Amino acid sequence: MDNPNFKSGFVALIGRPNVGKSTLLNYVVGQKVAIMSNVAQTTRNKIQGIYTTDEAQIVFIDTPGVHKPQTKLGNFMERSTLSALDEVDAVLYVVAADEKRGPGDNFIMERLKQVQKPIYLVVNKIDKVHPNELPAIVKQFEDGTVKFADVVPVSALNGNNVNALINKLVDQLPNGPQYYPSDQISDHPERFVIAEMIREKVFMLTRQEVPHSVAVDVMSVKRQDDETVHINANIIVERPGQKGIIIGKKGQMLKQIGTMARKDIEHLLGDRVYLQLWVKVVPGWRDKSAMLKDYGYRSNDY
Repeated sequence: MDNPNFKSGFVALIGRPNVGKSTLLNYVVGQKVAIMSNVAQTTRNKIQGIYTTDEAQIVFIDTPGVHKPQTKLGNFMERSTLSALDEVDAVLYVVAADEKRGPGDNFIMERLKQVQKPIYLVVNKIDKVHPNELPAIVKQFEDGTVKFADVVPVSALNGNNVNALINKLVDQLPNGPQYYPSDQISDHPERFVIAEMIREKVFMLTRQEVPHSVAVDVMSVKRQDDETVHINANIIVERPGQKGIIIGKKGQMLKQIGTMARKDIEHLLGDRVYLQLWVKVVPGWRDKSAMLKDYGYRSNDY
C-alpha cells in the first residue's frame, strides 16, 4: 500500500580522508557498500548507499575525502566531492573526535558556507575519546563559519547514536517517492562494487607498498549456471615493482587477495564465485583521461 507520508531524499557525506564516512555508510546500509581501508583517499566515486524502511528512503552519496589534487584522478575526485553538495537535501559533515581541525576542514567549511540545505556536524569515533572532551572538540568547528542544523556524536564502528542520526535526517526530509526497490542497497552496477571489493583487499594486504596507483578493471562477469558466476579482472598498477608486490612470492599475495575478495563477492551476489585475477602495468594511468574513463572514473568535464 502506498504511504502518502513517505519521505525520501539525498544526503551527502563529506569529510577529510579517514574520518570514517565509509564505515558510517556501511553501518547504516547494513552491508559492505563503500570500500573500507585506513589508507587515505580510497573512496573514488560517489558510492551511493540506500537506506529504506516503510516510512522513508535515504540515498547516501559518499564523497571522496577532500584533499589537494595532484593528478587528473585527484582533480576528478575533487570535482565529484564538490558537485555532490549541490544535488542533495542534507549534508553530513563527518569529523573524527580524535583528530584536531586541520586545513582540509577549513577547505570544506569554506565550501559548506555556500550550501543552502541543512548541514549536520557528525562527530565520529567518540569511542576513542572521553565524553568530557566532546564540547572542546565540537567548539573547534562552531566558529560561526557554518550554521549547523545539529551536532550528532556517533561511533560508526560500534553503531552508537547512528539511529538517532538517521531519525533526525528522516524528520527533516521532504515527502517524496521511493527511488529504488526496498532490497537495493547501492545504485552502482555489480561490476563496480566487485571492483571496489578487490581493490579493498589490495589496500588491506599491501598496506603502504602499493598506495593509490591501483585500479581494478572487471572485464567480465558471466553466469555459468544457477549457482556459479565466473569473474575476470585486471588489477592495474603504474610500475613493474608494484606488480611484483601484488603477485607476491610464488603468487601467494595475489592468491590471498583473490581468496578474500571472493568471499565478499559471494556474499554480495549470493552465488559461488570463480575469480580470476591478473596484474597489469599501465604507466601513468592516473593522468590519462581515456584510461580514467575505462576504469570507471566517469565525468562530463575532463
